Amino acid sequence: MKKLYRSKDDRKLFGVCGGLGQYFNLDATIVRLIFVILGLMHVGVLFYILAALIIPEEPY
Repeated sequence: MKKLYRSKDDRKLFGVCGGLGQYFNLDATIVRLIFVILGLMHVGVLFYILAALIIPEEPY
């Protein structure tokens, strides 16, 4: 079973986009672009901050 974690390897700020990319088998750049588009609608920033607080960091 797959688990959602914040990425330790593919991170720019908190690893949320890298973790979502790994979970959904997408390139993290695509996930980052989606967050930029959502950020223009003032939804992405809030979602990113909440995800950074809720999603646990990837274990070693």
